[in-house]
Amino acid sequence: MSESLQDIPSIGGHTHTTKQELQVVISSNKGLCGGYNVNTFKKVAQYKKDHQDITIDYITIGKKAREFILRTGGNLVADFSDVMKDTIEIQDVKPVSSMLRELFTKQAFEKLNYDAIKVVHSYYISAINQKAIVKQFLPLSRADIVEFLNEVVGQDTSTLSEPQKYTIEPDTETIVNEVIPMILSMLLYEILLESKASEHSSRMVAMKNAKDSATKKVSALTLSYNKARQASITKEVSEIVSGVESMKE
Repeated sequence: MSESLQDIPSIGGHTHTTKQELQVVISSNKGLCGGYNVNTFKKVAQYKKDHQDITIDYITIGKKAREFILRTGGNLVADFSDVMKDTIEIQDVKPVSSMLRELFTKQAFEKLNYDAIKVVHSYYISAINQKAIVKQFLPLSRADIVEFLNEVVGQDTSTLSEPQKYTIEPDTETIVNEVIPMILSMLLYEILLESKASEHSSRMVAMKNAKDSATKKVSALTLSYNKARQASITKEVSEIVSGVESMKE
């Protein structure tokens, strides 16, 4: 059987207007990282404000996100804060991506029949620049899958003169059922790595700013201390001189 990348199916058959949505909010487990968490939470709040006609449930990855959702009264479906470690492995991501896939595709979840799953996270631009974004995770279009696979193989198949044909065994459906979960896990893994890189960069910048501010404060306090000390010494010397002069008289 001959197939090409253009024959890859989309993930998800929801075509009606979105009414119920699941958001995955990614944050850090600890503070002291500048505006990293704050910017993400602002994006969550703004999105909810702009889409008041949609019922939004949440899954959190990061203790700060969990605290924010519970504090603001959001419906928390699950929490995977343990995944947000300093060293994230692909094995840590698979349970999350598996649950997201089941929540989106399984008809058994009657009360959790989501039309879309989106991820709110910090996108890494540079060491001093990160941006909170809302990225659609499911449904995933054929174009999104092809783009991701092109990035993996390092080649743009659209520039080829003729589509590459491959013999797929045993059949397309079997291969897709094995490959699609792997692609979803890798997509989520990439998002978590982006978030973790943003967290480290934000924390580095925040600590540098704190250190610079502390250094300036120490310099200012040292100057004030020296001035006060000098004034005290001058006063004591003046009193001694005055006392000596009065004895002479």
